Amino acid sequence: MREGPGTAFIAAPGPPAVRTWGPLVTLWIVWGTTFLGTSAMVQTMPPLLAAGARYLVGGLLLAALLMILRGPRVLVISRRQIATTALAGTGIIGIWAALVALALQHIPGGVAALIGATVPLWMILLRVALGDRVGWRTSLGVAIGIIGVAAMLLPGGIAPLGEETPGVVALWSGVMVVASMTYAFFSWRSRTLDLPSNTLVTTVYQLMWGGLAVMVVGLVAGEAPVPTEYSDVSWAGFWWLVVASVIGYACYTYLLQHVPLSLVSTFAFVNPIVAVLLGWSLLAEPFSRSVVIGLLVVVTGTALVVLGEARGYRQVATPEP
Repeated sequence: MREGPGTAFIAAPGPPAVRTWGPLVTLWIVWGTTFLGTSAMVQTMPPLLAAGARYLVGGLLLAALLMILRGPRVLVISRRQIATTALAGTGIIGIWAALVALALQHIPGGVAALIGATVPLWMILLRVALGDRVGWRTSLGVAIGIIGVAAMLLPGGIAPLGEETPGVVALWSGVMVVASMTYAFFSWRSRTLDLPSNTLVTTVYQLMWGGLAVMVVGLVAGEAPVPTEYSDVSWAGFWWLVVASVIGYACYTYLLQHVPLSLVSTFAFVNPIVAVLLGWSLLAEPFSRSVVIGLLVVVTGTALVVLGEARGYRQVATPEP
């Protein structure tokens, strides 16, 4: 199913509930932990090289597994699909990975995750701009979720890491907003691209393209790998992120192709809960009153979005007369 401009909806069979909610809940939890993993990773590793390498390694491991199970020909795709997977991988993974890794040197992972909750807003705005119909529950849920993020971002709501100044915190919070906008745009754009029909094959190429792009930027920026200087905490964060890249992005790619985009985007509401709690308990990240308020409100927004979209995920798009 794909949603586009000028569509109406008719009832049609969709994927069984377990094939929707299983990957969705997995995505909520696994991607929620990635902010903690990235915060740990960038403590002693160069952010761009490390962020790119974890996606590249994840893609290579998944490719090896597919070749063992299905044979080498499973990875054969057309020239056009090489280009489209490069566009989607660089746009969705590359830009997001680079900006998040840089931002998490200056702001807490839980805060970054909450700012990431603006992803559904940009997705909804793209759909509305192209003439898609959005239910009132979805619209209200997104609005409430964004209000929760705004409450956290009020002056004094974000406690800086270390000795960072409020200006630096504001700058990198803004960078996270840009990351969320690009993530939403390329996720929406990928639904109209000629991608491989096999979800895992698509995942392999997008992980590798996105990882390579970020590593190249890191090398051009002057980063250099010095493995002997990396702490055990950073290594632990890196290897968990490799695993999370494969599991999380495979779920995300599958969901993009089978359920409404707004339902997929609920990960941006649930991930902050996981990220804030893990960051507070394991990395002693600040747990301010504004963050608590933000969390409570975005949970309400999540419930409304899920209720609004659950009624539509069994529908297919057909052109309006």
